[in-house]
Parts: sequence; structure tokens; C-alpha cells
Amino acid sequence: MTQQDFSSIRSLADVTPELMTKFSEGTFTDLIGLKYTELSADRVAAEWVVTPQQFQPAGIVNGGVYCTVIETLASVAASAWLGAKGTVVGVNNNTDFLRAAREGKLRAVATPIHRGRSQQLWVVVITDEQDRTVARGQVRLQNLANQG
Repeated sequence: MTQQDFSSIRSLADVTPELMTKFSEGTFTDLIGLKYTELSADRVAAEWVVTPQQFQPAGIVNGGVYCTVIETLASVAASAWLGAKGTVVGVNNNTDFLRAAREGKLRAVATPIHRGRSQQLWVVVITDEQDRTVARGQVRLQNLANQG
């Protein structure tokens, strides 16, 4: 798919999970294998399979992978909610690592805590195949209105 195929997209509010996965090809989240499964203004979900390339030297998923997924899902969700009114930028990411993961499929779900005129706050929970929380984080995002 070429960039021209995305020219009709006015905002992430117009994007399906499949298109967002395609749109992410060649990015850092593509390198870790993130696949979107839900995308709406109220909830974004994605999953990926743990691979050794995601490990830290101790043989568990590096915390930076969790931070990346949390930041990404919160940003996509916040952008989908704000729609064509503007863009969002992350201003804080606070991630807690609760359980080590060495294998399997992980799932992340972003839901809003607050969506205001100037800022949004989203929580993202990452779970394993047994539905145990592996990590959780919250991201504060600044809403930037379109200029002009």
C-alpha cells in the first residue's frame, strides 16, 4: 500500500483496525508485531506475539516495549476521539511493570479516563493469554487545534 492510498483519511476517526495496522508498516510498532484489533473514539485494542527480539538480557520482555505499546494505543485512541479538530501529542507516560512475560500473545486495551478541551488522559492495560495484567500505564496527551 502506498502513501497515496491514505490520502482520503482526514483523521484517525476514519480508520479501521486493519487500516491502522497497514498504516503502521515500517514503524517501530511494526517491528514488534503490533496488530490493531479494535479502533474507536472510546477504545483501542491491539495484540502482539512475544519474541526474543523484544527481550532484555534477563530473557523477559523489555519494559520499553510496554511503554511503546501504551504510548501508541493512547495516542491513537486520543487522535480518534479528537478527530479532524486537531492532533494530539503525548506529554507524560507513566508505566507500571507488574508481571514478566517470556512467551505467548499479549493484548493491550486503551480506555479514556478524561477527555477535555485541552488535554486527555488514557489508561492502557496489557494482559497475557491467561488475562493476567502484565503492565498498565496512563498517558496524558495535549490536544492541539488545527491552525487556520
